[in-house]
Amino acid sequence: MGNGVLDLPQGFCRVFLSDSGQVDFFIRGYSNTKFSFFGWDVYLTTTHISMIIVIAAILIFAVCANRAIKNADSKKVPGPFLNVIELIVESLDGMVKSSMGPKKALAFRNYVSALFVFILACNLSGLLGLRPPTADFGVTFPLAIITWVMIQYNGFKHQGMGKIKALFEPVFLFFPMNLISEFSTPVSMSLRLFGNILSGTVMMGLLYGLLPRVLTLIWPAALHAYLDVFSGCIQAYVFCMLTMSFVSDAIGDDV
Repeated sequence: MGNGVLDLPQGFCRVFLSDSGQVDFFIRGYSNTKFSFFGWDVYLTTTHISMIIVIAAILIFAVCANRAIKNADSKKVPGPFLNVIELIVESLDGMVKSSMGPKKALAFRNYVSALFVFILACNLSGLLGLRPPTADFGVTFPLAIITWVMIQYNGFKHQGMGKIKALFEPVFLFFPMNLISEFSTPVSMSLRLFGNILSGTVMMGLLYGLLPRVLTLIWPAALHAYLDVFSGCIQAYVFCMLTMSFVSDAIGDDV
C-alpha cells in the first residue's frame, strides 16, 4: 500500500497525500477531468476512481463465475473456483433466509446479496491503497435511500393505509416522533456505515503518513486486519441486516 498511494497515472494517484506530501483526507476532484452538465461543473474524484475499480473487479468476477458455471460438467468434481462460488451463494442465501424467512427471501435475496458484495468490496478496497468509496457520505446515503424507498414501497403495498395509521400509534401525540423515526432511517444507516469506514481510513492514513516507511511495512498489518477486514465485513453485514429487518417489518407476517 505504501504511503496510502495507488500506482495510477499522474493526477490519479494521490489518495491520502496532498501535493505538498502532507496527509490529506479530503475527497479531491481532478481539474483535468472536468465535465459540464446543464451549467454545472462535475469533476472525477478519488471516490469515483475507487468505485470504478471496485465495480470493474466485481464485474470481472461475475463474468468469470458465469462462464465457470456454464462450462461446469455435472459428471465431474467441481474445481476450487466453483466451490468458492457455491460457498458465496449458499452463504448469502442462508443469511437472507435466516433473517427474512424462506418466502420473503425469494424476492429480496438478489438485491441483498448484490448490496452485501458491493459494500464489502468497497470496504476492503483500502487494502489495495484506494480510498474506500464507503468513506464518502455521497455513496452511503444513496444506498440507504434505496433501502428506505424499498421499505416505504413494501409498507404501502402490504399494509395499505395501515402504514399511515401506524404513525399515530399508540396515541396521536406520538405522530411527530414516529414521523421523525421514519425519515431518520436512511440518515442513521448511512452515517453508521460512513462513520465507521471513514474512521478506519483516517487512522490508517495517519499511520502511513506519519510513521517512517520501514515501520509501515510490517506493523500496520494488524490494524489492517481489524480496520479493513474485520470492521469492513461487520459493517457490510450490519447494513444488510438492517435492510432485511426494516423491509421484513414493513411487509409484516402475512407473507
